Amino acid sequence: MSIFIQLLVNGLLLGGAYAIISIGLTLIFGVVRVVNFAHGEFLMVGMYAVWLLAQYFGLHPYTSAMLVAVMLFVMGALMQRLVIQPLLSADPHIQIFATVGVSTALLNLALMVFGADIRKAEVSFGTEPMMLGGFTFVSGQIITFVVAVVVAAGTHLFLKHTYTGRGFRALAQNRMSAALMGVDVNKAYVLAFGIGAGLVGLASGLLAVQYPAFPTVGQYFVLTAFVIVVLGGMGSLPGAVIGSLFIGLIDSLAGYYVGPGLKEVVYFLVFLAILIVRPTGLFGLGRGSE
Repeated sequence: MSIFIQLLVNGLLLGGAYAIISIGLTLIFGVVRVVNFAHGEFLMVGMYAVWLLAQYFGLHPYTSAMLVAVMLFVMGALMQRLVIQPLLSADPHIQIFATVGVSTALLNLALMVFGADIRKAEVSFGTEPMMLGGFTFVSGQIITFVVAVVVAAGTHLFLKHTYTGRGFRALAQNRMSAALMGVDVNKAYVLAFGIGAGLVGLASGLLAVQYPAFPTVGQYFVLTAFVIVVLGGMGSLPGAVIGSLFIGLIDSLAGYYVGPGLKEVVYFLVFLAILIVRPTGLFGLGRGSE
């Protein structure tokens, strides 16, 4: 029984890491209506940036997380302005191909600059085990989970109680109506894309304590994030958070009881089963697809 509870706690903590990435991804899709296939490569760029700051300036990944978040905010805003915005009137698959192109370019650039070797920031704080109530935790997992809770709550308050956040929600429901009500659509798109990318930068600082950087590191996390965003309901913030915790639990339990090599199979089967019953996801309402 104690092993089962430990697995549940580990799954929830893992879900916290997924949540930060998924919130950024669902914000971009919910507002801009673009599936950003470069999201994983943004995470990879962030983790390399964290490693460089640790290697050459001695900054702890937690210290450099905000710097990298700002850097990726700028990257995301530029990608929206220079790559996505000229294609807003094009077919959706053209926009998807554009994000795939950015993804491929960043991946190959990382291979050219850093090679295929892994790069790990050597730190002590965030990796030490902790005992609490008879259960073992890694301090970095707890910190990541706490930050995820703060990010989820902050994003909710931002969307509910600020003028910009209400503009985002209006765009998520109907782009043309939001424009008629005075929302600056292009500015909101750039800001939303930047915030979504900035959250990935924050996640990269938290994850760099526990995971090394290498060119394909973002693909695993973001593949799971795509599952979470679709499972929770495309564009749904509560869906992204609850879906992250749900997938984290399945990942932890399946990794122990089924096998580490088959845990992805388990949560993909669960994912497909839920979509068969509820095609719009757990919290999807099917709105905003104009």
